[in-house]
Amino acid sequence: MINPQALVAPVIETPRTVLRPHQLDDFDTYVAMWADPAVTRFIGGKPRTREESWMRFLRHAGLWSLLGYGFWAIEDKASGRFIGEAGFHDLKRDMVPSIEGVPEAGWALAPSAHGKGFASEVVGRVLAWGDEAFGRARTVCIIDPENTASLNIAAKCGYREVLRTTYHDDATILLERQA
Repeated sequence: MINPQALVAPVIETPRTVLRPHQLDDFDTYVAMWADPAVTRFIGGKPRTREESWMRFLRHAGLWSLLGYGFWAIEDKASGRFIGEAGFHDLKRDMVPSIEGVPEAGWALAPSAHGKGFASEVVGRVLAWGDEAFGRARTVCIIDPENTASLNIAAKCGYREVLRTTYHDDATILLERQA
């Protein structure tokens, strides 16, 4: 089980990526990723400002230190470049049904990494880490009904639809996975 005492993200790997803590050097690339409509189309619906990206960036260290889990920065082994992020969070979302207290998986990749199999590879590794860290407990994710790429990744990784609901007045699908 996780001990949330001053943890930082452990470094884990996949065949093509290194999953590591976010670093200040990642920030400009992070801002560019979250300002790209191809990334935000199904995640919030609008590009993020530099300020909004900074707030999102800061929460990564906070999640790890308070909960013992969070998101990793995804680094492409071949280039050494930041290409996205993935992990678990508990954002205390104001939605019905409540998923508060349940690790919620999420992932986002820069457009340059889309369509190359990175997401399936990374999400599979993140979930394997979660199975061990959470004692094989239930995890959830929420995905826009039109985001077929992420729905396919979730299904491939064992997530099943629980129900369709709304979050911030937008349609969303709640999925769960029992390890």
